[in-house]
Amino acid sequence: MSSIYSVITGTGSYIPTRCIKNEDFLNNEFYDATGKKIDKNIQEIIDKFLEITTIKERRYVTDDLVCSDMAYFAAVEAIKSANIDKEDLDYIIVAHNFGDLKPDNKGLDIVPSLAARVKHKLEIKNPYTIAYDIPFGCPGWLQGTIQADYYIKSGDAKKILVIGADTLSRISDPHDRDSMLYADGAGATVIEAKESDKPIGILAHKTRSDTLLYSEMLYMGKSYNPDIKDKFNTFLKMNGRKLYQYALENVPQAIKDGLDKCNTNLTKIKKVLIHQANGKMDDAIIERLFKLYNIVDVPKYIMPMTISWLGNTSVATIPTLLDLLLKHKIESHEINLGDTLAFASVGAGMNINTLIYKM
Repeated sequence: MSSIYSVITGTGSYIPTRCIKNEDFLNNEFYDATGKKIDKNIQEIIDKFLEITTIKERRYVTDDLVCSDMAYFAAVEAIKSANIDKEDLDYIIVAHNFGDLKPDNKGLDIVPSLAARVKHKLEIKNPYTIAYDIPFGCPGWLQGTIQADYYIKSGDAKKILVIGADTLSRISDPHDRDSMLYADGAGATVIEAKESDKPIGILAHKTRSDTLLYSEMLYMGKSYNPDIKDKFNTFLKMNGRKLYQYALENVPQAIKDGLDKCNTNLTKIKKVLIHQANGKMDDAIIERLFKLYNIVDVPKYIMPMTISWLGNTSVATIPTLLDLLLKHKIESHEINLGDTLAFASVGAGMNINTLIYKM
């Protein structure tokens, strides 16, 4: 007996043209959370950062673009890839965290929604293409995909565009070492309702929000440099040590919960597409995941990574990674028809979500 499944039929991404290498931070002055200048050689700080995160470079958006522009560019690619009429889209869901920040103005700019701006840029006339945003931290694109699955399974929609886009470079404190983590980008997917006799597309998903104890591990705060007094003195801040531990303790189990929900063993997973905030952290997460199944040796090519050259692009990370994989742009990795994938993300909230998908 056939059923309706949510299937990704098109992908797109936008990778900004400005390449910022670690050496570009050599002239920065870094301070700690108490406002004290860090009395270390900057090269030593950068070398330690590379060792911990594996990030060598990242991409920043050019001054003439904002977040909704990147989202639009990725959307155009995804719609073309899916070979659909944009007027047939039932929903446009844009996951982001900071709206259309401008290089000289960090004031909140989310009216109209970024999804409405993308719909406008796409010149979609259909009034029943519903456009809205999701601010859900780094797991935002996955949560938008989960919502799309609900719409499709309920019969409410047949074609949905889900985008993840952020400009973290414009909200990071140049005097905070964590600023070297952040980057910009956008990724988009078209998700369609498909009838099938066998399970395909989205098989299961799971989301959790640990707000009672962990809501302030990512927050907005003033620059660590006490001399900065301007009106836009608000930046993204992170309790990195506690966030690292939270992710190690909870993300592996969240992935297992998603796999259990669709009765799939980890050994059936071809690739794990994970949000990339820290390369070493992701390595530790994947090791703990396999330990839950009493497997000591992690398969060599199960976790494709882009963080070393794209940095942490928040909600754009996973859809960009998927697009690059499907277009054969990541060396030593490929996805084939019939492969089962696990998606997972963790971020501000704290929120974690996971999704199991069959190609």
